[in-house]
Amino acid sequence: MKCVIQGIVAGLLFSILPLRGADYPAPTEGDYVLKNFKFASGETLPELKIHYRTLGKPEKDAQGRTTNAVLITHGTTGSGAQFTRPEFAGELFGKDQPLDAAKFFIVLPDGIGHGKSSKPSDGLHAKFPRYGYLDMVEAQYRLLTDGLGVNHARLIMGTSMGGMHTWLWGELHPDFMDALMPLASLPTQISGRNRAWRRMVIDAIRNDPAWSGGEYKTQPPSLRTAAEMLWFMSSNPVLRQKEAPSLAKTDEVLDKFVDQIAKADDANDVLYALEASRDYDPGPNLEKIRAPLLAINSADDLINPPELGLLEREIKRVPHGRALVIPFSDKTRGHGSHTIAALWKDELVKLLKDSKNDR
Repeated sequence: MKCVIQGIVAGLLFSILPLRGADYPAPTEGDYVLKNFKFASGETLPELKIHYRTLGKPEKDAQGRTTNAVLITHGTTGSGAQFTRPEFAGELFGKDQPLDAAKFFIVLPDGIGHGKSSKPSDGLHAKFPRYGYLDMVEAQYRLLTDGLGVNHARLIMGTSMGGMHTWLWGELHPDFMDALMPLASLPTQISGRNRAWRRMVIDAIRNDPAWSGGEYKTQPPSLRTAAEMLWFMSSNPVLRQKEAPSLAKTDEVLDKFVDQIAKADDANDVLYALEASRDYDPGPNLEKIRAPLLAINSADDLINPPELGLLEREIKRVPHGRALVIPFSDKTRGHGSHTIAALWKDELVKLLKDSKNDR
């Protein structure tokens, strides 16, 4: 679902805007092919293509360690392209901005099953390997190290699913980075309402006769059900009421949203992307995270609601961890607040400053 929530599903914005009118370079795009990639499921893909975008150039110190690499990972059904939009790139990548592309080497990959990377809709359909978050992080690691020659990261950050990947990065490769910033995520297994809405979409697709075991010729009706659920979960109630203040207007807005997704996306890709979260469980290993970590959520996030208290409880187990919940305001966008960089970029500056001194 091509940028549907930007986080859990890519941000509720449908088009990806190119870089223009800003003082940072357009990204360079490329593909890195991993040969005979073995998934945690035991399945193997002869060629796994990981598409990526980069801005800036890598730099290394006298010891050969990369000093300026920044990895930014996207949300469920999104892609690295979402980070080239003005509300993100325009706040971060320009001259003297927090991640100035003239100083940093910024890497924006498309995760397995997403964007222009290998995915079910390329042809294997339901025969595509059952990938999980651990596979996605492994592919990112190999892209950086083997594909781009990056042996250390100044910062690893991500939004929603990418935020969850960030927690895993800190546990799996604790000495690889100077700092971590997961946005719109929780360091716990997917459960409760977050698991339930995913299951609703998964069940709708798998139980849809038109899905045909993944071999449909036209998109099954369940893709529309998935889109409706995503519209419901992705923003806050106040914004939804403003854009849909009457019965007729709500139907109009929802129909437009669903129609755009149904034309642009693929049910198998959505199904796989949602099922991928099954192996996410950073909880047992939070003490292994060594780098300074700043976790940022927003108070109006329906997917990671602050009332649960999970972030506040679990961050205490991260040796150099800190958590921040952005208060609800007319500038927050529910779950999609993670890509509105103006809301949290000052905290990013502080994290970069503190981690430079600490590491």
